[in-house]
Amino acid sequence: MFVDEVIIKVIAGKGGDGCTSFRREKYVPLGGPNGGNGGKGADIIFTVDKGLRTLVDLKYKKQIKGEKGVNGKGSDMHGAKASDVIIKVPLGTTIFDQESGLVLCDLVSENDSFVVCHGGRGGRGNKAFATLQEPAPHMSEYGEPGEERIIKCELKVLADVGLVGMPSVGKSTILSLISAANPKIAAYHFTTLTPNLGVVKLKDQRTFVMADLPGLIENASLGAGLGEKFLKHAMRTKILAHVIDMGAFEGRNPIEDYQKIRREIENYDECLARKPEVIIANKMDLEPAMENLQKFRQAFKDKTIIEISAMNQNGLDVMLNTLANWLEDTTLEPIYEENKLESHVIYKFKNEKPYTITQDEKGIWRVKGDEIEKLLVMTKFEEEDSVKRFARKLRGMGVDDELERLGAKIGDDVRILDFVFTFKE
Repeated sequence: MFVDEVIIKVIAGKGGDGCTSFRREKYVPLGGPNGGNGGKGADIIFTVDKGLRTLVDLKYKKQIKGEKGVNGKGSDMHGAKASDVIIKVPLGTTIFDQESGLVLCDLVSENDSFVVCHGGRGGRGNKAFATLQEPAPHMSEYGEPGEERIIKCELKVLADVGLVGMPSVGKSTILSLISAANPKIAAYHFTTLTPNLGVVKLKDQRTFVMADLPGLIENASLGAGLGEKFLKHAMRTKILAHVIDMGAFEGRNPIEDYQKIRREIENYDECLARKPEVIIANKMDLEPAMENLQKFRQAFKDKTIIEISAMNQNGLDVMLNTLANWLEDTTLEPIYEENKLESHVIYKFKNEKPYTITQDEKGIWRVKGDEIEKLLVMTKFEEEDSVKRFARKLRGMGVDDELERLGAKIGDDVRILDFVFTFKE
């Protein structure tokens, strides 16, 4: 089964919890703190596997979750890091953040890999909190939560040349004649439902990869027919080889066919429209082909046109040499602009508080903010020193002052995530 798009939730591993412990040894009545730190949670890493051709292995996975880091222990024993989760995907896989729509990574080389979600850091043990002022702290931290994302994985096949054109113009036949690929060929439209790749080897030993892409119809750029499948995979090719039925089989009009497909390409993406293009005039063995070719040349004088007959296997060598020569002078443009890449987005922060405070209809004050919420889930509220540290941190962030400014009274309820606190002086 060919699957080229999946949406899954990925959750990196939580960090291991820190330990609150003190040195217990005979004749050492005041042993210091020796609680170890927790280990880092598992990262979720996507990496290229050249042997894969589809995303079918991810199709039925709704969620991928990493393991938690090992908890710290006494005697200064730090917890071990959890093993990373390695997800193998085919060459040409792009990973998007579903919420922002930005590109996280584009895996187009053999050794490419990318950390999609980072595991949480381990919580600190009480030894890490020891200071000159507080040499024996009775507190430690829970591990930091791992990152969570909903991502879309999209496969765009990698090929040097993409065969494009209307259904049943001979794309699959051409690929079967010049490579070892064995695409399905039949006398009806949309025989090709998924991209087929073939390695082409010329007599002078030059090689390149050619893709036979699903046939296109009008309004393909809007999703009609198999348009999305064709256009998406064409983005990876260096050259478009536009196959035209010059024999006008089934009453086709070669000029109109070409114009329709060019229009769909231009509507879909400017980068795709700029790709070098060769016209392959197929079915030249049919009676009206030569007359149609002359009209076509008049209409498109600036186009490179190669005459072939896939049925009689005429003109294939000229076609292959032309394509190979063009490839030597062509490089693949980046298919994603920098402003579409998450790593290139510049965030400009104003001098604003890292949290928001609102009051709901029940009079409960709600405090929201990533930094505060992370502090909350890492605090061990069963330890008095940890509770005091949490309160100091909130006060240092200005939460108490902001609540007072907004009109909070002593005794009001304050909610952070699912925890409710009483506002006190």
